[in-house]
Amino acid sequence: MGQNFLVDGEVLAKIIAAADISSFDTILEIGPGLGVLTEGLAEKAGRVIAIEKDDKLTEMLENKFSGTNVEILHQDALEFDPVAIGEYKLVANIPYNITSLIIRKFLETQNKPQLMILMVQKEVAERITAKPGDMSLLAVSVQFYAEAEIISLVKNTSFYPAPKVDSAILKISNFKSSVSFSVSDFFRVVRFGFAAKRKTLENNLSAGLHITKTEASDIIKKADLGAKIRAESLNIDDWIKLYEIIEEAK
Repeated sequence: MGQNFLVDGEVLAKIIAAADISSFDTILEIGPGLGVLTEGLAEKAGRVIAIEKDDKLTEMLENKFSGTNVEILHQDALEFDPVAIGEYKLVANIPYNITSLIIRKFLETQNKPQLMILMVQKEVAERITAKPGDMSLLAVSVQFYAEAEIISLVKNTSFYPAPKVDSAILKISNFKSSVSFSVSDFFRVVRFGFAAKRKTLENNLSAGLHITKTEASDIIKKADLGAKIRAESLNIDDWIKLYEIIEEAK
């Protein structure tokens, strides 16, 4: 299923330390694989819920953790509803081909985790934690909901089989309060802004909103942004202000 199993003890220790686990915590782990990280989590946490999709791995894990504080769920993590488990922390070395889907699911779910500690591709972690000047749609999509930081970079040799790329331990925490406006409408505007990377925000908003460049320019000025600014230079507050001005103009 495209998963690379983490076999480096030092990296495992960094993941567990980053999650700041106490005996009162419930940990949700996605893709436990051979259960190496699961063991370390179980030593610290009061309860570990591990979601595994693979049939054979599930059977092995159920035998390995029988009678412990680890509960193995045999299902697709993308279909799991965390509402029933109360407060929890998400810790995962997930298959890289579903990284974006997993992050989006748990950022948008009703019962968000207290924090996420995720092993992701280095390039993806760098894009998510980017600052204004290098922002992307992915960065805005995560930073709109929470703060993101790279805990540690991880060499590909820490996995078996070794992937072609290096990885990073990503921490997503300090989830922000819900907003009063439509999140889907907000991201529609953000997507317009990033539609053509080489074009200015003025050009992209003009095309996406079907307004003149003069109208787009006026919106940008009201948001106290530079005339030739590009989408990658805006921070989250800039996007919210821009969106609110667009909504007021309707």
